[in-house]
Amino acid sequence: MSFVKALVLYYETRKTDHQKPWVVFLHGAGGSIKTWSYQVSHFTAHFNLILIDLRDHGRSKNIVPEVDRYHFSIITEDIKCVLDNEGITKAHFITLSFGSVLLQDLYMRYPYLVDRIVIAGGIFKGNFFIRSFVQLARLLNVFLNFSTMYRLFSYLLMPRKHHTLSRRIYQRQASKLTQEEYMKWVELYAEFFRLLRLFYRQKLAVETLVVMGEQDYVFLKAARSFTARQQDAILKVVPNAGHIVNIDAALAFNELAIPFLQEVHQKNSAPEHSTRPVPPDQ
Repeated sequence: MSFVKALVLYYETRKTDHQKPWVVFLHGAGGSIKTWSYQVSHFTAHFNLILIDLRDHGRSKNIVPEVDRYHFSIITEDIKCVLDNEGITKAHFITLSFGSVLLQDLYMRYPYLVDRIVIAGGIFKGNFFIRSFVQLARLLNVFLNFSTMYRLFSYLLMPRKHHTLSRRIYQRQASKLTQEEYMKWVELYAEFFRLLRLFYRQKLAVETLVVMGEQDYVFLKAARSFTARQQDAILKVVPNAGHIVNIDAALAFNELAIPFLQEVHQKNSAPEHSTRPVPPDQ
């Protein structure tokens, strides 16, 4: 295992065999490398890993030069810089939540970098909930600090008792953002909805696995719609799991994602729902 402060971002690698393919992990807004704690040991047995702390998140702090306003191109170039730093020309990607939007931008700019994709708790449409949250975040920022907004958001996304672990991890990681950093990410909304529309209409040329929790009430409907449009996309819905499915049902997620990245999957090779029962406390 190595820890690297790259030209821009902090990231960690797990490289056990140069013959193994690379898997890049991209967390969501407010997250960090720790988002993937339940995946690392399982995936290391099969792949070389790169786990990235996005700008302002985790240990990717005080990035120089400082940028007053963020654009998706800046975040995408951060990620590409990490790959360039490691000499990686193609990799699998695993993303969570808002990380799926970042991958959408990366794929449209640099499709040759992307081998196969696994999307957990993916965001595919700018629905009413997302639009309302963005507008509320900008408005309530005058009265509430960002940590209060994140706690509210986490309960809306992960309301059930067995989402407690995911909610706690999400809140703990998000609390490390400053108010200024938080607002820079919120201001990405200007490009956010346009990016979602462009990617939704695009035909994917890579094998894609979308894993959603059955209790992901905000984003599951759009995931169904997106995968139905894509010939090379497979949707798996995991019982007793919410938005952060890789934590709520870590074992089930790992058992879906690892074989998918190892083998060629056909779109209709298996039913949509995972047939393996998942205990509520996974």
